[in-house]
Amino acid sequence: MIVPGTLYIVATPIGNLEDISPRALRVLESVACVACEDTRRTRRLLNRFGVGTRTLSCHKFNERERLDKVLGILRAGDDVALVSDGGTPAVSDPGALLVEAALDDGIRVSPVPGPSAPVTLLSAAGEPGRRFLFEGFLPHRAGERRRRLRELRAFPDAIVLFESPRRIRETLADIAEVMGERTVVVGRELTKIHETILRGTPSEVRESLPGREVRGEITVVIAACDPGVPGAAEERSRRVRTTWNESLKEAGGDQRDALRRAARALGMKRAELYRLLVELGEIR
Repeated sequence: MIVPGTLYIVATPIGNLEDISPRALRVLESVACVACEDTRRTRRLLNRFGVGTRTLSCHKFNERERLDKVLGILRAGDDVALVSDGGTPAVSDPGALLVEAALDDGIRVSPVPGPSAPVTLLSAAGEPGRRFLFEGFLPHRAGERRRRLRELRAFPDAIVLFESPRRIRETLADIAEVMGERTVVVGRELTKIHETILRGTPSEVRESLPGREVRGEITVVIAACDPGVPGAAEERSRRVRTTWNESLKEAGGDQRDALRRAARALGMKRAELYRLLVELGEIR
């Protein structure tokens, strides 16, 4: 009986190649294949450290089509490493479909931790909070983006976003309009030669961006909501009530299931959400 191989989820440098871990290199050397977003970019990384493992493209446009190919390699007993162009795969990057398919197939999935742009910027953002919400990319359309920011406005802790350099100016303007002049931190080209970290109000940071076209990968931290801001508490209560009622309906009235759904949607612990719902009179 053939024992299936292991799918390794390997975090790779977000910029500085020296950030790769010895374990990541050992895994990349030992697997039969490296599934990656851009074979040329991954080949540069592998060549830098003398790793000759073959690569297979697996990006957002062909990930579903590649499932059978990669699963076939794993079913045959060989190991596969999944990498993104930089950072941790399957987190606002391709790979989630492959991970889900492997798990459904009973294949072992093993993470190899390493660089992560959200955590990297948070560590230098000066945000003392213990928690944060990772939002990933906001909607591209301006109206949908502002609508999502209004939903996030009363979130009590820091919010971390990814943004395209083409839209960063518009997004900062939307943050200022919807959330007011609360502090933001914008990291561009983190760990690379031209790394830039800007901190201030959305308007200040927007004015500090280069006059020419902004280039490079962008990560944004929006500071924790100040509970003293007028309307913040009311907005948070409204959002909690709305999310709870929607979750309760989706769960068919099952409060335990609804609590799990609502906590995930709100980025809160279930015990914390339960206490808040009791305070709001939603649960008795």
